[in-house]
Amino acid sequence: MEEEEIQKAVAAYLRKKGFTNTELALQEEQNRVSFSSNSDHSVSRLENGPVRYSDGYSKLRLWAYSSLDLYKHELLRVLFPVYIHCFMDLVAGGHVHEARNFFHTFREDHESMHLRDLQKLEGILSPLHLEEIELSRSFRQNKFKIKMCEYSYDLLLQYLQKTQSFTMRGVINEHIDFEVSPGQPTSSSGDADFVTIEGRNNDLVRQINQKEIHWGVLEDSLEQHLERPVSDSEKAESANKEVNPEDNKKRPLDGGKQGIPVKMVKKDKLVNMVGKNVRSETSAVSVAPRVKPELTLPTTLVEVEQAILEDLRSRVQLNSLALPSISFYTFVNTCNRLNCSSISQDGSLVAGGFSDSSLKVWDISKIGQLFSPVGHYFASSSHDRTARIWSMERIQPLRIMAGHLSDVDCVQWHANCNYIATGSSDKTVRLWDVQSGECVRIFIGHRSMILSLAMSPDGRYMASGDEDGTIMMWDLSSGRCVSPLVGHSSCVWTLAFSCEGTLLASGSADCTIKLWDVTASTRASRMESKSSSSNRLRLLKALPTKSTPVYTLQFSRRNLLFAAGALSKCS
Repeated sequence: MEEEEIQKAVAAYLRKKGFTNTELALQEEQNRVSFSSNSDHSVSRLENGPVRYSDGYSKLRLWAYSSLDLYKHELLRVLFPVYIHCFMDLVAGGHVHEARNFFHTFREDHESMHLRDLQKLEGILSPLHLEEIELSRSFRQNKFKIKMCEYSYDLLLQYLQKTQSFTMRGVINEHIDFEVSPGQPTSSSGDADFVTIEGRNNDLVRQINQKEIHWGVLEDSLEQHLERPVSDSEKAESANKEVNPEDNKKRPLDGGKQGIPVKMVKKDKLVNMVGKNVRSETSAVSVAPRVKPELTLPTTLVEVEQAILEDLRSRVQLNSLALPSISFYTFVNTCNRLNCSSISQDGSLVAGGFSDSSLKVWDISKIGQLFSPVGHYFASSSHDRTARIWSMERIQPLRIMAGHLSDVDCVQWHANCNYIATGSSDKTVRLWDVQSGECVRIFIGHRSMILSLAMSPDGRYMASGDEDGTIMMWDLSSGRCVSPLVGHSSCVWTLAFSCEGTLLASGSADCTIKLWDVTASTRASRMESKSSSSNRLRLLKALPTKSTPVYTLQFSRRNLLFAAGALSKCS
């Protein structure tokens, strides 16, 4: 009121003195200032309302889709994080109806890449749900990391400055970190980790992945015993065992009960021929570096060691021409109550875990693919976001690995027992040092929860399978994805390497077992390190079951592949 009184007094003074032109100029200036103030107030109300999210996102979306094709695929990466956080900000502000309209209006743009995330976020109906639903809590507590080239990043900054979209600028600054690289934009194909969540401290992730990894196999292993020169007594013993087979070969093959079938002889010749051809390829384990164990390993009984060595001597060499035989165990009448299963290395034991908290074991004695390769120690994963290492002689865990942002769904020992890998619903795989309990690698690239892990026998590579049916092969030393592939149409529940590491077997909820040529893919990745091929792993064979999802795969020491699953009801 004081300002208005001053203005009236000034106008009266000018009128009294006869300054008519000055009075008119003052009135025009007062009207202009009043109009500008009212306009700014209306714009401010619009900017603070829920419509600012839909308007800002619509303009950003239109600009990204109308960009040059060379940079479009990189600019489109920004849309999903902005879309998610605009939706959650609307819900957090109490604008639930506007948030639902916004969610369904633009949902179709992201269904092909993020369908499972959208299905989980669809249940958010109140601000309280943002804290109750784990995925939304993870999105709000951590930043997205987006990779793009320098020119694409400059284009985005120019757009935000030109449009003065403070809402979109605030969402991007608060929830997105950009990894800007010089040069041309990255390829749109095979770029599996273009939008990821790493947590607030991305520098810590880079620091972790720079730690040294000793990926070799254990020194003084039974494999080394098999490679040592055979003594004269052992040669004489093996020669005595081979007397009868030699006699049988000399007998006519067309008759007599003791004669060897012609088909068997042909098969033996094929195996021997293939074995000679792939001898150089199957020596990956023998040439792998030898690593000292960090854990105190138990002693192996002489009888057990001899049995293992016998299995190793009888091992069939596998490659793309010689595929493994498969022995499949089917659980029937389980009524969808089987949650997990495991097979011992010799196939003499099959264990199943059921939804009524019971564990049933068929046949002999030892269980668990989660035991370390030398036994005695075992690892467990939990929905408390941790993994734990245990020993058979203690009831308390030896180590607790904490760091995942969500449930830990699978765990796998490294070949030398010095590391374990964990897969989580936060879409990452982590490698842990069992001695210190520290995370030494974080593998980022999956777009859904990780359900299965497998380590190559030489300890250099790791395979991981996720809920979408994608399998990724990782180099532990560099932490990079060697070869991603999409072959299954549903969850990959189990993975297993052959004993010499030349084949990878995968089992899925789509009721198939698939065999992949690992040797060719890793060789191609080394020769084509700059290539962006998205599917280097060559599928050798797909083996469908009648109606049984594959829960477990396990190669025996003789390279026989064991599998297990629960018979599902036919539709």
